[in-house]
Amino acid sequence: MAKASMTTLVSLAICLSSFLSFCYADDPFFVEGKVYCDTCRVEFETRISEPIKGATVKLECRNRTDQSITYSREAVTDEAGRYSVEVEGDHEEEICEVSAVKSPREDCNEFMESWRKARVVLTKKDGLMQPLRYANNLGFFKKEALPGCAEVLRELGFPKIN
Repeated sequence: MAKASMTTLVSLAICLSSFLSFCYADDPFFVEGKVYCDTCRVEFETRISEPIKGATVKLECRNRTDQSITYSREAVTDEAGRYSVEVEGDHEEEICEVSAVKSPREDCNEFMESWRKARVVLTKKDGLMQPLRYANNLGFFKKEALPGCAEVLRELGFPKIN
C-alpha cells in the first residue's frame, strides 16, 4: 500500500513539474497598441482623434541596474494605427517600454511627451499566462487643432476655450 502511494506521489510530482515547465516555456509575447494623432492638442484621445498609418514604434527592454538595452525591436502601424511586436524570451528582471519613434504625417509629427512611451510587463511569472500584452496608446500632436475641437471638449465637460 505504501509503495503504491509513493508511486502515485512521484507520478503526480512529475506531471506537475511537466505542467509548470510547459506554462513557463519560452513562447513569445505579443505587445499590441495604437498610435494616434491628437487633432485637438489636448494630450488625450477624443472622438475626432485619427489613427496614424505607417508610424514607427520601438519596444526596448533595459537592464534595471545599468540601463543597458537587452532587447529591441521596431514595428510599423497599419491603417487603423495598430501595431503588434513579437517579443522573444521572458523579461522579468528588465524594464520594457514601447515608444513612438516617427510619424509619417507632416501635419502630425510633434511628439507628445506624456504619451511617447508605454511600459509593458513581459513575464509569465506575474500570474498572467496569456502571451498578449497591451500597451497604452501613443500619440503625436497635430500642428494645428481642428476647428471642431471646441465642441468636442465642451461635450466632454471642459469650459469654453477662447
